[in-house]
Amino acid sequence: MGKPTRLVIFGRQGAGKGTQCLRLVERYGVVHISTGDMLRAERAADTKLGRDAGRIMDAGGLVGDDIMIPVAKNRIAAADVVSAGFVLDGFPRTTDQAEGLFAALGDERLHAVINLDVPLDEVTTRMKARGRGDDTDEAIAQRLALYEKETQPVLDWFEERGLLVPVDGLGTEEEVTDRLISAVDRTLTADGDDA
Repeated sequence: MGKPTRLVIFGRQGAGKGTQCLRLVERYGVVHISTGDMLRAERAADTKLGRDAGRIMDAGGLVGDDIMIPVAKNRIAAADVVSAGFVLDGFPRTTDQAEGLFAALGDERLHAVINLDVPLDEVTTRMKARGRGDDTDEAIAQRLALYEKETQPVLDWFEERGLLVPVDGLGTEEEVTDRLISAVDRTLTADGDDA
């Protein structure tokens, strides 16, 4: 491997993002950074950001950009991430967060922003099959609609910058992993990094 690989992954709930993140970690030696992990780490460290985020989360609210952006900046600046690279999962969720990520990276750049694309009917079927109590038809439809509404502007933002890489998320886990790795390797080769 050449320089550390820096990736962002998007995908609807039920698209198999968690599994594919683990495979990206295995393949590229990057650190998997999820929004939840970042927030839990700040809380565990008892930082001001962590305490502020904790109050919002405990009240059932969504942590805003004013907290999420500095939390992400802190994590990206950590030694393990600087040396190994990352796959960001669940961040950025807004165009402001995307801009904050670019600012945090400075001269470094993202290699690819992957959109793991699984059609709505398929993710709905997968989520129903999990059999969780809160996975009612209405709740699933609501969560997926919210994801579309929130995420599409962020995907468009990355596409305008030539970073968005759509990957077909249908098929076996292995087939999807192969497509994902091919897509990432192409972006690394285009960047002149060793894939």
